[in-house]
Amino acid sequence: MRLTVLGGGGFRLPLVYGALLGDHAEGRVTDVVLHDVDSARLTAIARVLADQAAGVADAPRVTVTTDLDEAIRGADFVFSAIRVGGLEGRAADERVALAEGVLGQETVGAGGIAYGLRTVPVAVDIARRVARLAPDAWVINFTNPAGLVTEAMARHLGDRVIGICDSPVGLGRRVARVLGGDPGTAFIDYVGLNHLGWLRGLRIDGRDQLPRLLADPALLGSIEEGRLFGAQWLRSLGSIPNEYLHYYYFNRETVRAYREAERTRGAFLRDQQAGFYAEMEKPGAPALATWDRTRAEREATYMAHNREAAGAGERAFEDLESGGYEKVALALMRAIAHDSRATLILNVRNGTTLSVLEADAVIEVPCLVDANGAHPVAVAPLPYHATALVCAVKGVEREVLAAAESGSRTTAVKAFALHPLVDSVTVARRLVDGYVDVHPGLAYLR
Repeated sequence: MRLTVLGGGGFRLPLVYGALLGDHAEGRVTDVVLHDVDSARLTAIARVLADQAAGVADAPRVTVTTDLDEAIRGADFVFSAIRVGGLEGRAADERVALAEGVLGQETVGAGGIAYGLRTVPVAVDIARRVARLAPDAWVINFTNPAGLVTEAMARHLGDRVIGICDSPVGLGRRVARVLGGDPGTAFIDYVGLNHLGWLRGLRIDGRDQLPRLLADPALLGSIEEGRLFGAQWLRSLGSIPNEYLHYYYFNRETVRAYREAERTRGAFLRDQQAGFYAEMEKPGAPALATWDRTRAEREATYMAHNREAAGAGERAFEDLESGGYEKVALALMRAIAHDSRATLILNVRNGTTLSVLEADAVIEVPCLVDANGAHPVAVAPLPYHATALVCAVKGVEREVLAAAESGSRTTAVKAFALHPLVDSVTVARRLVDGYVDVHPGLAYLR
């Protein structure tokens, strides 16, 4: 089976390859094709993968290419993990937004909109190429903003594109462990959009154990979300929100922490990864050890500004491991390729799952996966406060898609102005002007 990875020079790719190395099932991935527009990054990551594969007799064969059509042609699965504009683009997204006093995070608020406006045209081009060159392939989208990008690609690929994210996986794992359950068998009642969802229940042996967690402040304080949001607020909600909702519930505090920080998250990752890729240009550098050391630092500093704003302290040791998106991707591929049914939280088209959204709106919910793809399970309606937020953000995503399709600057301004974390139409106009000035990829807005 052939897997193509778009954005194959990306820093997190060894996580995916590591998961493939541990898969010895019949019909597994035997060929991995890495595509990237940056040949130096491809070479660096290929070195890390070679170190990982050392001593593994049946390791998937790795090839690299900068030719997009060559990479796609003949693929059984395509992982889309691109970053349009690179980490310099992410850092610029943060700077422009913070200068206006609003959040510039890569998937939330003004930064997420800017990233989406840059990425959607490229993702749509990829979707059209896959439809033409590999019509039977399944596309698994890692590219952020994951829900928005998946929805854009689904307009050309239908249900053959599925988005994944490790945030719900990590949340469910933490809650299951603290309740004494097995994260692999507990059922997670999770509903929302990508980076905008709530864990509303966690069933262990058929019984919902979440009320027990919500009733115990000490137990709540032992998980990342309890320290981030506070036990009192979680009990008020009656659910455990995705960590990205901290940007909404504690927006003023988070923006202040971002503005006071020496470097934004994007600038930190830009500088950190620049050091990694520069080190990889040295022939004698230990590739896997250098990558692993860099990854550990990346994980330890994840959402550091939010934890600072909340007074949550350092990340707990048990939260430093990867959220597991590579394991979700492998489980998704296996279920489709071998019709081995699995239940996974995924980004898929809504259908009739949430009645407040259109059928083609991409949502993030538990899905049953088989050879025919991912099918969202029936869920209870969201409470009004969550429904309002989901509908508002989905409305913004629709304006982003419309702006990317039409090239209308007016529509782009509308997308920014309607976002709950942008408090003025005047600010929205300045944001669009600022982003167009710094991003060549937004020159299409007129």
